[in-house]
Amino acid sequence: MTPTSAESARDGSPDAAAPTPRVEGYLVADAVTAGYHRLPIIHDVSVQVGRGEIVLVMGPNGAGKSTLVKALVGQLPLMSGRLYLDTEEISRLKDDARAARGVGYVPQSGDVFSTLTVNDNLEMGGYRLPAKSVKARLDEIFDLFPMLVPLRRRRAGALSGGERKTLGIARALVPRPTLLILDEPTSNLAPLVAKNVLETVVSRLAHDSCAVLLIEQRVSLGLEVATWGYVLVEGRVRRSASGEQLGNTEDLVALFLNAGGTDGVEVPPPAP
Repeated sequence: MTPTSAESARDGSPDAAAPTPRVEGYLVADAVTAGYHRLPIIHDVSVQVGRGEIVLVMGPNGAGKSTLVKALVGQLPLMSGRLYLDTEEISRLKDDARAARGVGYVPQSGDVFSTLTVNDNLEMGGYRLPAKSVKARLDEIFDLFPMLVPLRRRRAGALSGGERKTLGIARALVPRPTLLILDEPTSNLAPLVAKNVLETVVSRLAHDSCAVLLIEQRVSLGLEVATWGYVLVEGRVRRSASGEQLGNTEDLVALFLNAGGTDGVEVPPPAP
């Protein structure tokens, strides 16, 4: 399979006649079906993420977002479909083998070791690197995240929510992933802190040519940084378009409401 360099807005998306050009897909999920105990939760889901893109996956609670993430990182086997990373098929690789090929993952919780210091957490993130190169890599990480420098000897459990999430992302970046999957990075953060995490920390990753897949309940904030987005409803992709197009989609709220509501999901209001 050859990943496409452009992807049409589809499934009734706002501008199907005029697709927005995209960079070549680095991670490509082709018609992926996955679930639990032979019961599929996501059905024929196709998504792609290019280097330098921030791709937002959104949807109401129970839409299958967590199942999709587990399938992408290798924690859940595929029932059907294929996964490609930089054109190499990785469908049958375990999570550690995918990580070794450049797949980074920051879960919603459990992203840091609370009893370890900031510095120790970052060192743990570099366990795949040659021992002699870890210190130099940590120096680079502290240059990227200067807010962590005065905290390097503080236990992660004593950090604020925003500091902890920044550490979780920084830790995932130590081994230099080419793809980073972020599962609800603003969960339980105050609105201003959440905005800073997305606009400052996450946006920087794309500027550094990392491919970023973002699962986010704060849809309004996510669309402000996303270059592309997918709306997942009842385990299927119902919308696929640029972040700007989705932000201007009049029936985005209706999609969420018809699928069971917007509890815990911050959806932008309809465009005037």
